[in-house]
Amino acid sequence: MRTPFMAGNWKMYKTAAETTAFFEKFLPLVANSSHCDVAICPTFVNIPAAVAAVAGSKVGIGGQNLYWAKEGAFTGEISAPMLKAVGCQYVIIGHSERRQFFGETDATVLKKTVAALEAGLTPIVCVGELLADREAGNTEAVLVEQFNGGIAGLSETQFAQIVIAYEPVWAIGTGKVATPDMAADAHRTIRAQVEKKFGADAAKAVRILYGGSVKPDNVKGLMAQIEIDGALVGGASLDANSFAGVVNF
Repeated sequence: MRTPFMAGNWKMYKTAAETTAFFEKFLPLVANSSHCDVAICPTFVNIPAAVAAVAGSKVGIGGQNLYWAKEGAFTGEISAPMLKAVGCQYVIIGHSERRQFFGETDATVLKKTVAALEAGLTPIVCVGELLADREAGNTEAVLVEQFNGGIAGLSETQFAQIVIAYEPVWAIGTGKVATPDMAADAHRTIRAQVEKKFGADAAKAVRILYGGSVKPDNVKGLMAQIEIDGALVGGASLDANSFAGVVNF
């Protein structure tokens, strides 16, 4: 049985003070939420405040991105060991906004995933199609391509340590949501690729999250799908009550 996982991606929101205030409200609301794993991924500058705020709780903290080198002359970048050193357990890799705005590719996703694993972080590796791909009936082809280019290069041991997030780009920040059936179909496509590459046991074990305008009022229908193991939540994770509603689906 796969343990559900609810992860919040704060993107470029909140100050350190706002981060602390969020957790003061949020932690009591999920104190008894033992049915799932929970993580928040704030901006880099707010990670120390978040780590301090969740001390003693079951909530984990993650980064939103990283660079694959351990250190070096890479102005503006953050390495996996740096994230680990400040208390991160997770890191998001290959988010659609990184692909769309910052040139992330399947090849860099693989390099970053390996770097995260080497540092002891759990990567949340994102895949998902554009609206044009969905409308053209190319969803499966895009997911297969992204899987083969960005995940299939891992060893079986490495793969066993990652989480996958399916996030249809057309549903992120738009208010549009894939229906539970649409999301489950995409998750089945991904899981089939896992089985083909890493075997049936790996396919049964890997957690695949859905990301795309997940809110308290739609999370229950999504989580009723056996293929959906949790959510990567954007806007709804910025409010303590809202994200607690997702966690306590």
